[in-house]
Amino acid sequence: MDFQGFWTFAVNRSEKAWALLGEHAVLVFIAIAIAIILGIIIGILITYSKPASHAALWICQILMTIPSLAMFGLLLPFFGIGFKTGVTTLILYSLLPIVRNTYTGIKEIDPSILEAAQGMGMKESSILFRIKLPLAAPVIMAGVRTATVMIIGIAAIASYIGAGGLGHFIFQGINRWNMNMVLLGAIAVSILAIIVDFLMKKVEHRMVTK
Repeated sequence: MDFQGFWTFAVNRSEKAWALLGEHAVLVFIAIAIAIILGIIIGILITYSKPASHAALWICQILMTIPSLAMFGLLLPFFGIGFKTGVTTLILYSLLPIVRNTYTGIKEIDPSILEAAQGMGMKESSILFRIKLPLAAPVIMAGVRTATVMIIGIAAIASYIGAGGLGHFIFQGINRWNMNMVLLGAIAVSILAIIVDFLMKKVEHRMVTK
């Protein structure tokens, strides 16, 4: 491995790398933002029905088992080549950890706390927003963190269907047999995942110790 050659290549491609990093970050941010909303809503709803919880978690698990390239291919007829297919795929992959952790976080709340709230005459909506979600927040955040880090890596494959992002370097490097280009894309994705994981871990820790 020629480290000097790689460093020179990285410096020369830095402007393009920053542009692709921005595309990658936007793709992940939009996907995880939508997934958080959907995942938490689904997670809350299934706490009220055991059959619904089994069905929802089973569907989310099935989605996770589909290979990423196959998922992109399945969605192409519906959303076409580009950004929409990339975002939709990342949302689907993000659902399981968010739904499961939302469900688990709420279901593991001490029943006596909920009974006390009901005994005080609190409505279910008040119990949900003032007790259930605040108590389940650290567990939910752990699911969000897992989902975010996971889809940062999967998002690299989204460039294969024209969604943009750092995967552009990886696929172009493979096509051109350019190891420096592959490494630049892979290292940039890894660094982004590490930084995001570190920041979200800090947030999760503050929520736990609050």
